[in-house]
Amino acid sequence: MAILVRAEQLTKTFRAGNTELIVLDSLDFAVEAGEMIAIVGESGSGKSTLLHLLGALDKPTRGTIYFDGRLYSSLSEAETDSLRNREFGFVWQMHCLLPEFTARENVMMPLLIRGMRKQEAGERADGWLERVGLRERGSHRAGELSGGEQQRVALARALVSEPRLLMADEPTGNLDAKTGEETIQLMQRLHAERRLTTIVVTHHAGLAQRCDRVLRLDSGRLQQVSLSPMM
Repeated sequence: MAILVRAEQLTKTFRAGNTELIVLDSLDFAVEAGEMIAIVGESGSGKSTLLHLLGALDKPTRGTIYFDGRLYSSLSEAETDSLRNREFGFVWQMHCLLPEFTARENVMMPLLIRGMRKQEAGERADGWLERVGLRERGSHRAGELSGGEQQRVALARALVSEPRLLMADEPTGNLDAKTGEETIQLMQRLHAERRLTTIVVTHHAGLAQRCDRVLRLDSGRLQQVSLSPMM
């Protein structure tokens, strides 16, 4: 398989007074197109920081990141924005839905930002709400939806742009066991159906075990671990 995401000597440090905190330390790794990768590790180990760097939401202190051969640091701000909008889909632990808008309008948002006509964006949003089992809830605002429904709307919003890479940060972290399992099954189904490449940060052993590979982040370094037990 072709390499879709590649990082070389990826380093991220933060300063606290006179102290330099090394969160990510010269990471080298690659993700093949079509893979589903889990990143696990202790709280505060830098998992979310890594996801932000891979999603071009933050810049590394040192090192390089490539998406399908495109070097992030060579892209203009407009090109980076386009990369995030068209090629990446994001799902966070907190669904981050806009409360003043309906589920349908939240799913439409990435397409409207791109400049798509409202009618076409609405039709695509309806299709994705159908795929996640929420077509009949499209006119409801975020606060009128359950936690599981909100996360499914967030997943539809992440995928409405037909991205190649889905990045999820603790997507089941705020869900009960039953709803979390339903969300995992939905993510697996959509990953397979849409031929996605998926990188998921998780503490959920059941989710990690269903991924193709599991990488543990510890002391700023990544290492591959067996599929059981990892947490």
